[in-house]
Amino acid sequence: MSQTLKAAIVGTGFIGPAHLEALRRIPNVEVVALVEVNQELANEKAKALGIPRAYLFDDMLKQDDIDVVHICTPNFLHFSQAKAVLLAGKHVVCEKPLAVKIHEAEELVKLAAETGLVNAVHFNLRYYPMVRQMKVMREKGELGEVYSIMGSYLQDWLFLNTDYNWRLEPDKSGDSRAIADIGSHLLDITEYVTGLKITEVMADFSTVHKTRLKPLKPIETYSGKMLTMDDYQEVPINTEDHATVLLRFDNGSKGSITVSQVNAGRKNRLNIEIAGSKSNFEFNSERPNELWIGKREKANEQLMKDPSLFHREASSLISFPGGHNEGFPDTSKQMFKEVYAAVATGKQPENATFPTFADGLRELIIGERIVESNKKQAWVKI
Repeated sequence: MSQTLKAAIVGTGFIGPAHLEALRRIPNVEVVALVEVNQELANEKAKALGIPRAYLFDDMLKQDDIDVVHICTPNFLHFSQAKAVLLAGKHVVCEKPLAVKIHEAEELVKLAAETGLVNAVHFNLRYYPMVRQMKVMREKGELGEVYSIMGSYLQDWLFLNTDYNWRLEPDKSGDSRAIADIGSHLLDITEYVTGLKITEVMADFSTVHKTRLKPLKPIETYSGKMLTMDDYQEVPINTEDHATVLLRFDNGSKGSITVSQVNAGRKNRLNIEIAGSKSNFEFNSERPNELWIGKREKANEQLMKDPSLFHREASSLISFPGGHNEGFPDTSKQMFKEVYAAVATGKQPENATFPTFADGLRELIIGERIVESNKKQAWVKI
């Protein structure tokens, strides 16, 4: 990749600056533009983040030198913005979920295929080196036949009834919260690592805080500013704080996942345990440089992240030697390296290694079926 590829980032909440930081670590990629909801905010954020140009969305699309657009806005904007980017002939990286409705995601998959433009959904947690190592170990037969899968994704940032964010509002976020937000990452990793497809789901949701106190002043995610009671208004909450889902897979095996945004002390803990006929793999994203390998007839093993100990197909996601920890910010960097290698060729690869719009559609379908299952309190086929 010799020519410099130019990118724009739309949205500057928690994840927009995370995309920016990752892109700045990739050679021959330059973030030249920032987009916000009004020009004043765009100017202010661009200056603070050291980005040379600031635009409103439609004006950014008219800039011929912008190759790739990163959509980091609230969920309800993803469909219209991703569609506009593709129609403007630019490659697109979209935050998950790809859209809030299945028919919208289907339209995006179709449009992306017609244009041939590079399209990716930011399921970055696939890019912990250990996650790909687990996938490769499974492909090489080291896991054996998959017996069962147990997963959880636990956070505590909505633990208090005064914790508030746009994700709590269905008109901005969609009908599901914990499952759509963090559950989608866990479900994506489950199918990615095991190579299995989820065929049926049985879900049970709970909303711990039936009402929450919405701040009447702006407050950034994860920033911990203190407000008084006069600064809040009480609002009803209709999306899940916690969900448990039973899973059935196409090889006949079973599994379950639990997701929660109200588990005190769990900051961002994705845990997956895959039991096979030869081994048991356990991975925890809060300790991302370790993989526990369970054995029956000999001592258990602990694999530390080290390129010299990894399968070749997984070591490409490692930038530092063993003992030099890599974590959450590195996942986006590793994903964008693969995405921008495709952008340099000018078109979507046939068998993309990165998560595509089709993967985004898949997660949306599973998520919708999970919501349906919770409403019906019954098994639902995918």
